[in-house]
Amino acid sequence: MDSSTLTTTLAPRLLSIFRFVCGLTLLEHGTAKLLKFPVVPMFAKLDLSSMFGIAGFFELIGGALLIVGLFTRSAAFVLSGMTAVAYFYTHAPKGFFPILNGGETAILYCFGLLYIFAAGPGPWSIDAMRNK
Repeated sequence: MDSSTLTTTLAPRLLSIFRFVCGLTLLEHGTAKLLKFPVVPMFAKLDLSSMFGIAGFFELIGGALLIVGLFTRSAAFVLSGMTAVAYFYTHAPKGFFPILNGGETAILYCFGLLYIFAAGPGPWSIDAMRNK
């Protein structure tokens, strides 16, 4: 098998894995904020009506949708916007450089989710099964 065939075969599957991992890590943020698992001291007294609390709902629901690959493009688009807001609301005011303002993760989520929105869910998803 040549490298072109291997790449063509692997790329869609890796997209599904990338979508799954993004969903899983976002879900973890949501469970930490809303369900207090895992315990994150910073979220111990989180007001659910605050920006962080509302983000927790997006992370919990959107993360679950991404994991199973249901309504993937819509979920990824909304979550990409949410992480952009998180960057500009929380990190950008601390300085221009993401390495100094702690915003690298928010930027990577934003553009990774934007990629999932554009590329779709990949073959291992409920969306792919529904479209057959």
